Amino acid sequence: MAEDFNHELLCVLSGFGGQGLLFAGKVMAYTGLLDGRHVSWMPSYGPEMRGGTANCSVSLSDDAIGTPFITKPTAVIAMNQPSVEKFGPTVVPGGTIIIDSTLAMNGAEGVDIADGVNVVTFKATEMAEEAGLKGLANIICLGKLWAETHFCDRETLDAALRKNVPPKRAHLLEPNLKALQMGIDL
Repeated sequence: MAEDFNHELLCVLSGFGGQGLLFAGKVMAYTGLLDGRHVSWMPSYGPEMRGGTANCSVSLSDDAIGTPFITKPTAVIAMNQPSVEKFGPTVVPGGTIIIDSTLAMNGAEGVDIADGVNVVTFKATEMAEEAGLKGLANIICLGKLWAETHFCDRETLDAALRKNVPPKRAHLLEPNLKALQMGIDL
């Protein structure tokens, strides 16, 4: 385990169903498994999938996790405006919110976000499409969150992504790694 990453991350990843937020959350959770940390991953899906709002919560900690429910996240990835409005106000001071302004056009404007929250806004979906990586804005956002929080070693993040891209979709590994790097480089 590296000494330079944050030892606790309570993250909510939220957006429209079909944007890959549950997958991004799985990758994040898997980093904790690889590092031997305590992990919880709790998806919220069902009728929300494919167009409605969907989210998942990921907890990474060196200590036991009491509940998978996250009411005061240290980080949020919000890929649409309803997600910014619902989860932005819950981020604790010192936390980070990553906003995809392609679909959250108002960003954090008018949202009651606590002082001291690091708000990072960029057009992830637009960037992904322009780079020929349609559907990988989720991974760009994950890369940017990693760049802002260093919730694990970089090697661990790459390994978690490799582990979560199934063999039958091996052709998607390189585009995912490219999207991850794009987010990190922002």
